[in-house]
This record gives sequence, C-alpha cells and structure tokens, in this order.
Amino acid sequence: MTLYPKLITDALATVVYPGTKKNLVESEMVAMDDVHIKGMHVTVTLIFPRETDPFLKSTLKAAEAAIHYHVGKDIEVTIETEFKSAPRPEPDKLLPQVKNIIAVSSGKGGVGKSTVSANLAIALARLGYKVGLLDTDIFGPSMPKMFGVEDERPYAVDKDGRRLIAPVEKYGVKLLSIGFFVDPETATLWRGGMATSALKQLIADADWGELDYFILDTPPGTSDIHLTLLQTLSITGAVIVSTPQKVALADARKGIDMYRNDKVNVPILGLIENMAYFTPAELPDNKYYIFGKDGAKNLAREMNVPLLAQLPIVQSICESGDNGEPAATKADTITGQAFLALAQAVVTVVNRRNREQAPTKIVEVDNG
Repeated sequence: MTLYPKLITDALATVVYPGTKKNLVESEMVAMDDVHIKGMHVTVTLIFPRETDPFLKSTLKAAEAAIHYHVGKDIEVTIETEFKSAPRPEPDKLLPQVKNIIAVSSGKGGVGKSTVSANLAIALARLGYKVGLLDTDIFGPSMPKMFGVEDERPYAVDKDGRRLIAPVEKYGVKLLSIGFFVDPETATLWRGGMATSALKQLIADADWGELDYFILDTPPGTSDIHLTLLQTLSITGAVIVSTPQKVALADARKGIDMYRNDKVNVPILGLIENMAYFTPAELPDNKYYIFGKDGAKNLAREMNVPLLAQLPIVQSICESGDNGEPAATKADTITGQAFLALAQAVVTVVNRRNREQAPTKIVEVDNG
C-alpha cells in the first residue's frame, strides 16, 4: 500500500472539531506542510486554539481513528500538537505586574463585604493607584450591578501570543466578574470544578496589566473558591469584614483562622467593622448601635490585628450601590470620606506588611 499526504488529509477532513462545528481541514487545524510519511508510519500535526482546549483529547482520538478507518488499520499514527495561543503561565509567574493582592473576606454573608470591596477599590483609584477588582463569587456575582455595567460584555485582545479577556473599566478600576458571562436572571448551576475553572480563567486569561492593588471580593465562608485563590495567587494579605453582631464575629474568627492556618499563612491586614452604628441624616451627631457596639473593634484587639475602619449604616451606601454609583465616587460626602480613609489605612498596613514580612507563597493545599 502506498501512502501519500492527500489520503491523510482527506481522512482528517471527516473529523468535525466541536469548537467550530467544521472539519479539521476547514478549521485550518491541519498543518498541511507537516504531514510526514515513512513507510507505514504517518506523522501529522494538528493546531489547536490553546493548550487548555477542552476538545483536545477527544479530537486527537477521533483523528487517529479516522486515519485507521479511511486509510488503513495497520498504519502507525503519530499526532503532534501545536497551539495558536501561547500556554498559560505557571502559577508562580501569573500577574507579574501586580504588586499587591488583597482578599476581602467574611465568614458570613450579608455583612456588606461586596459593598466594602467595591468602595475600597474605587477609593484606592481615587488616591491615584492602579486598581483591579475581581468578583470571585461565581454563584452570586454582584459587581456588574454595583458598578452599573450589567450590560457590558468584555472583549478579547491578543497579547504576547495569547488571547486574553479585557476587563471592563469604570471609576478607574479594572473589573471582571462571571456576571458578565452568564444570564443574570438564571441561577448558575455548576459543580465545584466548573466554578474553579471559570475563576482561574478570570485570573490567568485576562489582561490585568500593571496594578498597584488587585482586590479579590471573595464569597462568604471557606470554600473551594478560597482554596483555588490560595493555590493560584500569592495573596499579600486578607481584610476581614464583619458587623458587630456575635454571630457575625464568630464567623469572622473562622475567616481569620483560615488565613492564619499553618498551611495557608496569609497575613491578616486588619478588620473592618461594617454597619457599626446608625446615624440619621437629621441628627448627624447621634449614633445608634443597632447591632451592638464595638464588636469587631474588640475582636481586632483580641486577635492582635488592626481595626481599619468602623463604617456606619447609611441608606445612601445601599442606594448608591444599587444605582451603580458606589459611595466612594462622591468624595465630598461623609461616606465618601470614610472609604477614602479606609483606603489610606489599607495602603498603610500593606506597606508595613511588605517591609516587615516576606512575600506570601502560593499555598499547596491537599484537596482531600
């Protein structure tokens, strides 16, 4: 039997690539000048869009089977691969232009962590820093609404041989959220592996560029998402958000313990007491401690970490977030000034942490 390249390419033309719904030849995935035949041994190169292509293994098996079926079952087939997109960098080489990565966390939901994250990012930008914000809550993304960009759709850019997601930019902050890619009216029914894979893409396959501060708005609790972040990024430090209530403080302790765990060892930059008190607009000098007084302040003293801020309950904070104009965008207001002061406090503790402690290492956690 005499073999020649067209026999091979005709066989490969019977294989449909799921990514394009076209065959391998029409998809320009066959390196036509790289089909080598030596006796009954055939070597062919297939070109995939990226190294992480989800259809790679199945396509290679289908291509080999097609050659055996259409050309000859006794042929020895070697299929080599090339990639249009450069491979994703190793975890220790991700985000080389990002100086500080701050995880904003809470052990409990409903304490205003996302509101704090959004306003902290905007306030840092107002202080002149280059800031990125990643909404890491895959199942309950809120940042697109808080920034008033629900209708935005990030586009792709070519950079350094890779196809990257360009973050949405508003208020001086580069922003990404899974909320840009899913139907906001539909529940995200994903298993843990799908969620963590999507999160890694938002981190590693995005054009974050040069940042002074990269804020991670983490979901409540201690979950797979947190482990993925710790295994993917060298987190400079964590900020814990809590209300003064005992139930919130109990969960805040768990959040602190997660980062202080011997296997994790991420510094706690400080606590933020949100909803610390209520001051009505008509009585600006009055403070009403609806959820208790100084709960997070006392916890910070007990855990030997800084108290970064005690933020009041103000109706305008909620309304401004719902309207897509977070409070930190209005620097001439009391709440705007409060978030600017918080941002400056974060800058201070980060600078001290970087002077006094070694850089955080990526965590190697046994997922069990």
